[in-house]
Amino acid sequence: MVMQNHKWKILLIVCAPALIWLSCSEDPIPNESELITSLYYELTDSSTGTSRVLWFKDLDGTGGQAPEMHSDTLSVNTVYHGSLRLLDESGKTPIDITQEILAEAEDHQFFFSFSGDSPVQVSYRDSDANGYPVGLESRLLTNRVPGSSVLRINLRHQPNKQAEGVAQGILLNAGGETDLQVDIPIITE
Repeated sequence: MVMQNHKWKILLIVCAPALIWLSCSEDPIPNESELITSLYYELTDSSTGTSRVLWFKDLDGTGGQAPEMHSDTLSVNTVYHGSLRLLDESGKTPIDITQEILAEAEDHQFFFSFSGDSPVQVSYRDSDANGYPVGLESRLLTNRVPGSSVLRINLRHQPNKQAEGVAQGILLNAGGETDLQVDIPIITE
């Protein structure tokens, strides 16, 4: 009986460090990418309060059915307050991914770019705990001339927010991984 107790003590002494190490080690996937099937970009005219919602949905993911999207016409020479909402609508109950992005704001940043003949400027209206932009809230200014554009919204996971130009919304030096990239046509008139 004494010998068995002694074996257990030796086993405990040998295994304890391994058990402590395993229990204290970091999660092997510390910040797994979120599944985002839907993006809603609500744009509210700062002078009239009128809202327009641009949206993109790809419920079955890449390679299945073509994604659905809704565009809208924006007024020229107008300031809009933009608010992004992201969801995982792949299951019966939608999951609001916006809150996860907000909770992990230091690890996320949205980038906005436009192509076409109607330049639009977007600036950030929110920031993470370190003062770097996130992009869930934005300010969008349309050009004075009517035209059409394609708005690209790119969500980066773990970008280098300290890299040159990244805080101003320049994607080139951001690094990180793309969680979502969406192109939505818009018209200004």
